[in-house]
Amino acid sequence: MLKARFTKLVSVMVSVLMVAGLVAGCGGSGGQQADVIKLGANLEMTGGNATFGQSATNGAKLAIKEVNAKGGVLGKQLTLVVADNKSEAAEAANAMQKLVTQDKVVAVIAPIASSSVIAAAQVNADNKVLAISPTASNPKVTVDPNSGKVRDYMFRAAFIDPFQGSVMAAFAQKTLKAKTAALYIDNSSDYAKGLGQFFKETFEKNGGTIVSNEAYLAKDTDFKATLTKIKSQNPDVVFVPGYYQEVGMIIKQARELGLNAPMLGGDGWDSAKLPEIGGAQALNNSFFSNHYSPDDNSASVKAFVEAYKKEYNQTPDAFAALSYDATMMVIEAMKRANSADPVKIKDELAKTKDYQAVSGLISFDANHDPVKSAVIIEMKDGKQTFKEKVNP
Repeated sequence: MLKARFTKLVSVMVSVLMVAGLVAGCGGSGGQQADVIKLGANLEMTGGNATFGQSATNGAKLAIKEVNAKGGVLGKQLTLVVADNKSEAAEAANAMQKLVTQDKVVAVIAPIASSSVIAAAQVNADNKVLAISPTASNPKVTVDPNSGKVRDYMFRAAFIDPFQGSVMAAFAQKTLKAKTAALYIDNSSDYAKGLGQFFKETFEKNGGTIVSNEAYLAKDTDFKATLTKIKSQNPDVVFVPGYYQEVGMIIKQARELGLNAPMLGGDGWDSAKLPEIGGAQALNNSFFSNHYSPDDNSASVKAFVEAYKKEYNQTPDAFAALSYDATMMVIEAMKRANSADPVKIKDELAKTKDYQAVSGLISFDANHDPVKSAVIIEMKDGKQTFKEKVNP
């Protein structure tokens, strides 16, 4: 009898301890630990866009480090869970699924590439967890082209392709006095196709002529046949809105063929690898649109550049700056919501207005797109130099 009672008592105590352990393990909103709030990062850590993802990760980590040093948010410390999407759209969807369902993050820094963000967007919608891409600029990132409706849980820190493409077309015509242009587009990239479309529309609207419209695919390496064809059209400028890996080879081969017209592009050029691939001299007379310049004299840029150099011993590119901005805007939304609930954070992020970011003053429009300025960067002997600023 005594033995039976003792056995029953032990069984009850074990059950109580197990339940207590489960409750403790589930503490915090969204599956967070009691003293930690988890943010996710679905980024290109390997693959063709690896330098972008690594810069973006650095920017997000710096933002979190600065906030944690000041006491964190809601009395808790922040931590970043990074998932590598391998620079592939299918992997981006898988990485997003892991972050929101297994890691239980409250918000995600979304991929760099537009195609990858679009591929992962439904995961965020289904799980009601916001994602904000530092740089994805295709309109379809935040607006579903099938329904025409805004993606409720998707945001971006970058200006969109219509603005970026229009900026470069206007720069070609006003600053470079171009009357003709050739397009050389990465046909495997929504980002590149979008920029090409909007450059063409603006350039032609303002009286310019597109004399050649050619395409290549990501991971191509030999561009000389097409560049020879473009050269025969003698364009005033060549617009190549791809990513640095192929762009570097395209410009190098173009110069080898004697195609010396100004080369123009978008923010996908922004990598320290570009001059390594293309060659410093070949890149002279090349220009691209970007979101910020480390040479900007604004107080926010100076403070960010100084902190980033101290942390990583290198000058931050636009991907680092935009990821820093994206992370900080999510954190500010969390503070305003006074909650780590993903839906409440999303609602507050949508209300962001006149936020002083590193990349400029940011307000979100109805499509979750930021209204902000752009800068034109000129390549000189392998170095990025500030050319001019363009306001929306």
